[in-house]
Amino acid sequence: MDIYAALAIALLPVGLLLATPSQDLQHVDVYTSGQDGYAVYRIPAIETAPDGTILAFAEARKYNAGDPGMDNNEIDLVLKRSKDGGKTWSAMHIIEHAGERWSSANAATVVDRNTRRVWVLYLRCKPNRDTGTSRPGTDDTQTIARYSDDCGVTWSEPKDLTAVARDMNDPGWTCSVIGPGGAIQTRKGRLLFASWKAKPYVPFCLYSDDHGRTWLRGQMVPGSQGGNECQVIELADGRILMDIRQNDGQNRWISLSNDGGETWSAPRPGAAVTPVACGIERFTRKSGRERNRIVWTGPKGPARKVLVARVSYDEGETFATERLISDGLAAYSDLALLKDKDLGVLWERDDYRHITFTRLSKDFLDAR
Repeated sequence: MDIYAALAIALLPVGLLLATPSQDLQHVDVYTSGQDGYAVYRIPAIETAPDGTILAFAEARKYNAGDPGMDNNEIDLVLKRSKDGGKTWSAMHIIEHAGERWSSANAATVVDRNTRRVWVLYLRCKPNRDTGTSRPGTDDTQTIARYSDDCGVTWSEPKDLTAVARDMNDPGWTCSVIGPGGAIQTRKGRLLFASWKAKPYVPFCLYSDDHGRTWLRGQMVPGSQGGNECQVIELADGRILMDIRQNDGQNRWISLSNDGGETWSAPRPGAAVTPVACGIERFTRKSGRERNRIVWTGPKGPARKVLVARVSYDEGETFATERLISDGLAAYSDLALLKDKDLGVLWERDDYRHITFTRLSKDFLDAR
């Protein structure tokens, strides 16, 4: 590490302590809009590397808050790393700057436990091309994969998965988008990324059974038109659960797969929440006295505020416990199991002024 990177770590705040009615939680701001030459940081994704380093990914939006391909913006995919459990963070590293007015966005990550390789898949957009303006059958938008074999310090050259992630002969299929966040490796070893097509918005999965050498596209979730930003978890019985943002209703959608994400059930209503990207993570698995826990995070509302964590002890059928993380403005979130078995949530705070890391313990999540 050079002296400037070390100084940057030393100068970062060790934590902004914000009280909640349930318990004090330590909130550490990882990205702050206006810093490092970018107007806004958005769309967090969090991963724990094989050595325990916490990786915090984000979109660095250079000129304004506009989404990829919109408002003549320019978006870089960036990363910060923490080696002390989230107390301090490294200087920012740019994983991809695709070019002037290009966008590199919407990251989702997973660690392959067999190869110890960290994968990140994301969207790359040409200037002024987005989910609505991209032309079918072209590379206006691309699905890109990279990997790191040194816990996020360096990254591979990009691999273009566009022709797998999209039917290039479909005249209505303008692009495919990953996640954001929430990819998994199943117990059988499959790398599984929740994804969605445009337009209309419909979710599906990309997957690899050979540690990322080749990739396949699963079938669409039936009856889920209008569903987009989504994440997956593996249930105790091996089924895959997909939690889906629904833009036209009051609830999330929940769909189940019996074949590792290749085909899906029609969706059922999930949590009542404003349309937003939410986090879902397998926290514990039943063993001895331990019980199954699935944790979901999102804004309780109304609108994008009051971030809560909800815990399910019955494999996502119900969420019996709700814990307040913050009563302020909050939007997108992502979750990762940390090396010490706490849960880390990376979330958008204070009207997109910050992307913030918060540690959640089992005792905190189980409290009633």
